[in-house]
Amino acid sequence: MTRKYFGTDGVRGKANSGSMSPDVVMKIGMAAGQLHRRGGHRHRVVIGKDTRLSGYMIEQALTAGLLAAGMDVFLLGPVPTPAVAMLTRSMRADLGVMISASHNPFHDNGIKIFGPDGYKLSDDMELKIEALIDQPSPDALAGPRDIGRAKRIEDSGARYIEFTKRTYPGESNLDGLRIVIDTANGASYKTANVALWELGAEIFELGNDPNGFNINDKCGSTAPEAMCDKVREVRADIGIALDGDADRVIISDEKGNVIDGDQLMALIATSWAARGQLKGGGLVATIMSNLGLERFLQGKGLSLARTKVGDRYVVEHMRAHGFNVGGEQSGHIVMSDYATTGDGLLAAMQVLAEVVRQGKPVSEVCRLFEPLPQVLKNVKFKGGKPLEDNVVQKAIADAEKRLGKGGRLVIRPSGTEPLIRVMAEGDDSAKVNGIVDELCGVIAKAAA
Repeated sequence: MTRKYFGTDGVRGKANSGSMSPDVVMKIGMAAGQLHRRGGHRHRVVIGKDTRLSGYMIEQALTAGLLAAGMDVFLLGPVPTPAVAMLTRSMRADLGVMISASHNPFHDNGIKIFGPDGYKLSDDMELKIEALIDQPSPDALAGPRDIGRAKRIEDSGARYIEFTKRTYPGESNLDGLRIVIDTANGASYKTANVALWELGAEIFELGNDPNGFNINDKCGSTAPEAMCDKVREVRADIGIALDGDADRVIISDEKGNVIDGDQLMALIATSWAARGQLKGGGLVATIMSNLGLERFLQGKGLSLARTKVGDRYVVEHMRAHGFNVGGEQSGHIVMSDYATTGDGLLAAMQVLAEVVRQGKPVSEVCRLFEPLPQVLKNVKFKGGKPLEDNVVQKAIADAEKRLGKGGRLVIRPSGTEPLIRVMAEGDDSAKVNGIVDELCGVIAKAAA
């Protein structure tokens, strides 16, 4: 069944239009609320948001729909996505909702929904919500005596800070470490810096002055250059960059060089394996993770299971096959011993603990393998299915033959933007670049 509203990570779109217009958002709240009414108890929903201007509007529309469905709503204010997942379970809520478009610019927004177990909803549940959005059920609305109540929770950030600190596994705290923390002018601007400072670190803040418009704007994990520059400027030991809703992280070493999610997963998996903490015999990543990661893990006697893109699919595979570490090259890292979804701060704390344990520079601790040359480019398209074009199909087949067994080719539509993503990797950098450029040209012509 074709999905009309939900993509790879909830509902997302331009604020105040389409699926992010107040009327549709209210219907999403009513539908989700109706599907999660179970029994005669007072039903609870927690709602968090990032720092986008449109968050106020969407929060009110979503709250109205949930109240109309008979759900009591607890408003958390600006908190990271993983805080919403954690508080959904901690507060025994029937639903958790995060209002965020993650790493997208301010003019986009989105809705991520968590079930009572703190995990993102399944595809089946999302399809049921979609059906009720377009054709509301006669019993969607609660009776006059059963309408929900709304309440603001003032200590949600403090609860999350204490939770994250308890996951820090090091025997020694972070005394003496100089850390640059870039919170992308986003949801973690009141939490990540505080948690790291309370663990003993000296903190240098970036992207920590949100104004409703500057979330992810030349800062955060998708634009780590500012973090890297600041690390070099203040001679920090490490830089940590989160995205707008803080469910992903990118690291800078002491030299100002970027360390991506593949390297961080390799570090966490091998350090956990050494201590007998790793489950599943390896880790779970997506089709976008570098082939160098796979070869490195094989050399350590560990496996790499791949899923389609989206941290929710990583989590599904982890739960189904008994893994406790997984994630994405982009920095979504899931450690199911602690959390039900990607958490940038928790992943950073695992890295920091290992840096403290080894007593070595971050450049030595976190660079465990040499990535294969990998090129990713995007092709914009307005509609249709350019990947089904015969010329495109032939070009893809030819490219796969040229790469051979020593390389990989991944071509897919984005789940959140009107883009075709073209990625290739292999031992020959010139060949990889040439193949990507050629395929982008063929796809662009078919999409015109």
